[in-house]
Amino acid sequence: MEVMSLKDSLKSFFGFDSFKGSQEEIIQNVLDGKNTFVIMPTGGGKSMCYQLPAIISEGTAVIVSPLIALMKNQVDAIRNVSNDDSVAHFLNSSLSKSDIVRVKEDIVAGKTKLLYVAPESLTKKENIEFLTGVKISFFAIDEAHCISEWGHDFRPEYRRLREIFGEISNVPIIALTATATPKVQNDIQKNLNMLDAVVFKSSFNRDNLYYQIFPKKEVEKQIIKYVRTKEGKSGIIYCLSRKKVEELAEVLKVNGVKALPYHAGLDAGTRARHQDMFLMEDVDVIVATIAFGMGIDKPDVRFVIHHDIPKSLESYYQETGRAGRDGGEGECIAFYRYKDVEKLEKFLQGKPVAEQEIGRQLLSEIASFSETSVCRRKMILHYFGEVYDEKNCGELCDNCRYPKEKQEGKDHVLHLLQAIEELKETQRSKHYCSFLHGNLTAEIKAYKHDLSPLFGIGKEKDEHFWNAVVRQTAVTGLISKDIESYGVLKLTDEGRAFIKKPKSFLLIKERDYLVLDVDTDDGQSSGRNAVLDQELYDLLLELRRRISQEKNIPPFVLFQEPSLRDMCFQYPISIDELTNIQGVGNGKATRYGAPFAALIKQYVDDNDIERHQDVVVKSIVNKSGLKVQLIQNIDRKLPLEDIGRAQGKSVDEVITEIESIVVSGTRVNINYYIDDILDEEVQEEIYEYFGEAESDDLTEAYNEFDGEFSEEELRLMRIKFMSEMAN
Repeated sequence: MEVMSLKDSLKSFFGFDSFKGSQEEIIQNVLDGKNTFVIMPTGGGKSMCYQLPAIISEGTAVIVSPLIALMKNQVDAIRNVSNDDSVAHFLNSSLSKSDIVRVKEDIVAGKTKLLYVAPESLTKKENIEFLTGVKISFFAIDEAHCISEWGHDFRPEYRRLREIFGEISNVPIIALTATATPKVQNDIQKNLNMLDAVVFKSSFNRDNLYYQIFPKKEVEKQIIKYVRTKEGKSGIIYCLSRKKVEELAEVLKVNGVKALPYHAGLDAGTRARHQDMFLMEDVDVIVATIAFGMGIDKPDVRFVIHHDIPKSLESYYQETGRAGRDGGEGECIAFYRYKDVEKLEKFLQGKPVAEQEIGRQLLSEIASFSETSVCRRKMILHYFGEVYDEKNCGELCDNCRYPKEKQEGKDHVLHLLQAIEELKETQRSKHYCSFLHGNLTAEIKAYKHDLSPLFGIGKEKDEHFWNAVVRQTAVTGLISKDIESYGVLKLTDEGRAFIKKPKSFLLIKERDYLVLDVDTDDGQSSGRNAVLDQELYDLLLELRRRISQEKNIPPFVLFQEPSLRDMCFQYPISIDELTNIQGVGNGKATRYGAPFAALIKQYVDDNDIERHQDVVVKSIVNKSGLKVQLIQNIDRKLPLEDIGRAQGKSVDEVITEIESIVVSGTRVNINYYIDDILDEEVQEEIYEYFGEAESDDLTEAYNEFDGEFSEEELRLMRIKFMSEMAN
C-alpha cells in the first residue's frame, strides 16, 4: 500500500490531514503483518494506530479493552466517523442475548471492522469457537500494562490472552500502553511471546503539565479554595476510597461547585450518566476512584487533583495524563503525607510475598517522588527510562518554580557509593541509610555490617537526609535500582568512575513533608506558606486571657489555640462567620463569640484588611446528622463501645468525635459512662486539675499525675470538664 493512500485513508475516514508522531510507521508495521508494541503517552493518538488499519484491512480486528465504559466510548467515536453503525461493536457482559446475536451476524456478514472485547468475554468457550470461524485481521491489546504485575493496573485475566489468541487465529498482535517502565515493557513482551515485536516508544514528557505536591493538611479546605479559582473549568479529583469520593463530592456541592461522584460501587446507569454529564460539561468536576478516566477522551481537563497519593508513580503519571490533552493548561496537584503510604503498605499484608515486595517497591518510588526537591518532570521521566535536562522544565513543577537551596554534597555522595561497593551491591536503599547513619538495625546486626569500617561514617546526618542522597544520586545516573531484586542498589559505570575521581555534586535541600505545613492563603497554588497575622493573634490571646479571668475559667475553655489561629486567617466579623472557624460551633460562637468578632472587626477596619470571605468552606451536612445520632445515643446512656460498634468505629474514634462536639460548644453528658470506670474522688481530683491548668494538654496532665490515669480516662474527664464549664 502506498504511503499516500494511508494519508488519503486518514483524511477520508477521520478527516485529519496528517499523522501525529510515529502513527504512520506504526500503522504501516501493522499492515505489513508484524507484531507491534506501542508505548505512547495519553493524548498521543494511540487508538488511531489500530483503528485505521482495522478499517482498511480485510476481516475484523479484535481489540481487548479492560473497561465497559471505555469500549462504549470508543465504539461511539468510530460510529460517528462512519455512516454505518455495524462498523464497530463491543462484546461484554452488558449486552443482552439478542444484542449478542446481532453483533455476531454483522461480523459474519463482514460489516464489522472493529470488535471490542473484555478479556473475561474472550475466555468464554462459545466466543472462542465463534471467532475461530471468522476472518480476523489482527489482535490489539489496549491498556497492555494490565498484563504486568509491575504495572499499575494488573489484571490476572490479561495473562491468558496469548494462549487464547493462539486458539483463535495466528495473526499479528499490536499491544498499546500509555505507561511502561523498562521492567513492565519487558514483562508485556515476554508474556505475549512477542519479543520480536517492533517497539515504538514516544517521549513521556508532557511539557504543558504543571506538577505540584502539597503536604496533606486541611485538604478539603485547600481543594475547595483551589477549585473555586478554576470556576467553569473541567477537573478530576482522585480519591482512593469510595467513601471519600462520596464525601468530597458532597462537600464540593455544598460549597457551590458543580461536582459528581464516580466509582465502581455506583450502578452502571449512574456511572454512565455522570460520565456523560462531565463530557457534556453539565458538571465541572468529577470526584472519582481510579475506575474513572481510562480512555475518557476529554481534551480540556484543566486540572487533576490527587486527594490521596496513588499506589505507584505509573498510576500517578497515567491519572495526571488526563489533564491538558489538547496541549493547553493542565495543573496536577497532589496531597501527600507519609502516613498514607504506610496505610497502603498495611493493605499489602496477607498477599503473596512477591506481590508484597512489588507493592512496597512501587510505594517507595511514589514516596520518593512526593518528597523530593529535584525537578519532578526529571524524576518522572527517569522512572520511565528517559534522560531529561531539568533546564527545559520552564518552572512547570513546584520544585523548579520555587527551588530549594543547594549545598556541596561531593563527600556525602562518595560515602554512599563507597557503602554500596563495601556491601557488595546487595542491599536496598533503607539498609544503606541506616548503615551510613550508624543505626544498628536487626538486619545490620544479622549481616554483621556494623563491623565494617564505613558503618556510621555519616552519623551526623539522619536517615531522611541519606534517603535524599540516594534519590538524587539515582536520578543523576550514578546508581540504579535493580527491579528484578525489588530495588537493590547497584553502581553504574558513572558511579564507579565517581569513586575513582570524585567531583563537585550539588545536593538540593529536601522538603520535609513530616513537618512542613503549607496552606495557600490566596487560593492559588502558590507553594508559599500562609503567614499568621501575629499582631491579631496576640490581641486575641490577650482578650481570651482577660475573659477567662473575669469568668474564672481556664483560657482553653473559651477558644482553643487552633481556633484563634484560624481566626487570624479568615477574619470572621460576625457570630455567623465564627461558626466557620475550626473547632467553633453555634453554641460556642453564641456564648463567647461577640467580643472576639467585635475585636476582629475593629482590627480589620483599622488596618484596611481585605478579607477573603470567599474562602470560607462550609462543612458537609451529613456529618451533622452523625453528630445528632451520636448525641441521641449518649442521651440514651448507651456504652461508648456499643455506639462505636454500631458505626464501625473504635472507642478511641468515638471519644475523638465527642471531643470535637464539645470543643465546638455543644454540651454532652457522659457522666453515666465515667461513673462506671472512675470513683467520685478520682473524678474530683482530675476535674480540679483542669480547672487550674494553663492548658488542656494531655501529656502535661499525664505527667502531673505520674501516669496514674490512662490517656482515655483523662480524655473522658476533660470532656466532662469542658462540657460543664464551657457549654
